[in-house]
Amino acid sequence: MKVASVVGARPNFIKLAAVHRAIKTFSEHTIIHTGQHYDYRLSEIFFKEFDLPKPDFNLGVGSGAPGFQIGEMLKRLQRIFDKVINKFDSVLVYGDTNSTFAGALCAARSGIKVAHVEAGLRSFDKRMPEETNRILTDILSDYLFAPTSAALQNLKREHVNGTVIHTGDVSVEIVRHAVEMLVPASQIVKRLKLNANNSPSYILTTIHRAENTSSKENMISLIQACKILSVKAKDLKIIFPIHPRTVGFLKHANLYTKLKECKNVQLIKPLGYINFIALAMKAKKILTDSGGVQKESYLLRVPCITVRKNTEWVETVEVGANILTDTNTDKIVRAVKDWNPRPRVFNKSRLIFGDGTASEKIKYSLMNTSK
Repeated sequence: MKVASVVGARPNFIKLAAVHRAIKTFSEHTIIHTGQHYDYRLSEIFFKEFDLPKPDFNLGVGSGAPGFQIGEMLKRLQRIFDKVINKFDSVLVYGDTNSTFAGALCAARSGIKVAHVEAGLRSFDKRMPEETNRILTDILSDYLFAPTSAALQNLKREHVNGTVIHTGDVSVEIVRHAVEMLVPASQIVKRLKLNANNSPSYILTTIHRAENTSSKENMISLIQACKILSVKAKDLKIIFPIHPRTVGFLKHANLYTKLKECKNVQLIKPLGYINFIALAMKAKKILTDSGGVQKESYLLRVPCITVRKNTEWVETVEVGANILTDTNTDKIVRAVKDWNPRPRVFNKSRLIFGDGTASEKIKYSLMNTSK
């Protein structure tokens, strides 16, 4: 059996790590890296941390407008699919990135079965490019691996043509493996001189979504929240591993210096997965616009503040472990200072995302496709 995975960004690599270990036990597994993330810290470091093999193909697409980026991916993927003498039995795509949609479309047009890991998520906001990618990928997919009950219901309601399997989320096993086997060796908390032994002394922050990093108004609101917190919560640091896209926009908008001037903000370079998880599990709260980080926050039992109008991880909000503030300055400040979910909201945390056997369920589903 021959299976290919198309990946290109941090969320894809993380999901690939769990699935690769399962696939390699029964199939030849070809890894195709689109090059959507070309920064070392956002790409190669994840392969090293997860002990993933070097990609068989690196398309080197790099950054660009969505239409251009997806177009380049399609052209370069097509060359690979055309060269493969014995066609892949299936192509796996992960999540909701441009690489996800491009991989699904090219495979479907090449007559190869498409399997979507993390199918069925919906924010119901089509202004988000990720939402369009999810919907189109699910339409194209032959096998849809739903990570949650809500995702499963979305797919049933939409009457998708593919086979839907409720697998749970592969992040459960990845986070568990990281916490048990890899994080203990991390020195990041010590290196940043954070107070890890007593009560948490910092908020971990990530901002990278296009709707925020292309809006001067949104970024001004976030910076203003940091300024207010430097006065009202001056003992609480804001640790901010800053995404290259965010840096670029802030500098272009003449806002980077204003963020650096916030006394409580500590800007650091993007982190690998292990150091990020080590920081996250010791944080008082996490402030983010990332879908993946919302999920990791929940699995680590750390309260999450999401600076978006909506989220695809609706269950985390429904149980009270995640709060949506958008980029409203006052809401962000109140959430950081005053919002404290009850510990019991995390009591059933693992069950929302399954029991940690998602990769095995995906494995058996793929094995059955070859029969």
